[in-house]
Amino acid sequence: MSQPFTGLNGGPNFRFNEAISFQIPVETQAEVDKFTDALSSVPEAEQCGWVKDRFGVSWQIVPRQLMKLIGDHDPARGKRAFEAMMQMKRINIAGIERAANGSGK
Repeated sequence: MSQPFTGLNGGPNFRFNEAISFQIPVETQAEVDKFTDALSSVPEAEQCGWVKDRFGVSWQIVPRQLMKLIGDHDPARGKRAFEAMMQMKRINIAGIERAANGSGK
């Protein structure tokens, strides 16, 4: 699936900000790491799988398992997954799965 997008150089008056971000759905931790390493140019801006590239564009690296766990039919399980994710800079899929299962971070 693709979606065209146009980005313009808006100069100093119209800079990129977190109001717009691109999501990259991924399946594995290797993909999380690959995209985070490739895109993150501002490590201090990393949070919950969000990264900022060298142009100031925000990206969300989103494992499909994360969305499934957060939306789990058991609200407590979803809450644990969400809370674990909120503590992370780079998403750790295994850590979120452990938290969802009540096994710690």
